[in-house]
Amino acid sequence: MIEARPKTRSNNRREKIFDAAAVLFVEKGFSSTSIRDIAKATDMLPGSLYYHFSSKEDLLTAVFEEGVKRISESVDTALANASQDPWERLQAASEAHLSALLDGSNYAQVVVRILPSDVPGAEETLVLLRDEYESRFISLFNDLPIASDIDRSVQRLMLIGAMNHVPVWFRKGRDTPAGLAHKFISTLRYAQIGAEMTYDLPSGVKA
Repeated sequence: MIEARPKTRSNNRREKIFDAAAVLFVEKGFSSTSIRDIAKATDMLPGSLYYHFSSKEDLLTAVFEEGVKRISESVDTALANASQDPWERLQAASEAHLSALLDGSNYAQVVVRILPSDVPGAEETLVLLRDEYESRFISLFNDLPIASDIDRSVQRLMLIGAMNHVPVWFRKGRDTPAGLAHKFISTLRYAQIGAEMTYDLPSGVKA
């Protein structure tokens, strides 16, 4: 019987650095977090961190990428098990997105709290990571049966923006990711129906 090899000390160190950096980036922000802060949280010398990462921007990119990976996997799993109805698929993806944000993980919080523009040295990479994830929602919105003159990109950005703000005010017991996703998508869906009804009103009749 072949025994699984234990993780190397180097990998354990990297995970510890990731975890500490994620916490600090969320609590203090990227600019206010120093390499010294991260080193102190991991019981390492500041210079030792550079063995693993060339810069603070490099470390943030790694943490951001891990956060995107976790949210992406949550959404992909939900979509794989969802029906083919476009609205139900959007709701399933939204529930998974919210669940990832509200599960207590600092990695996901890094993704929604730190703007790429706040980190000029890593902005291009962070934008690419974010856009790759959001491409899922672009496809979901493209599949929705809504009027052709409605700006789907604006609708998508409104939904993602609203979901990303949920951790600021969410309290356990007040609602659930599933409940919030249902409310968000229902509001979006019936707003489209209301708009279509307005378009169909006879000439001279006010909505």
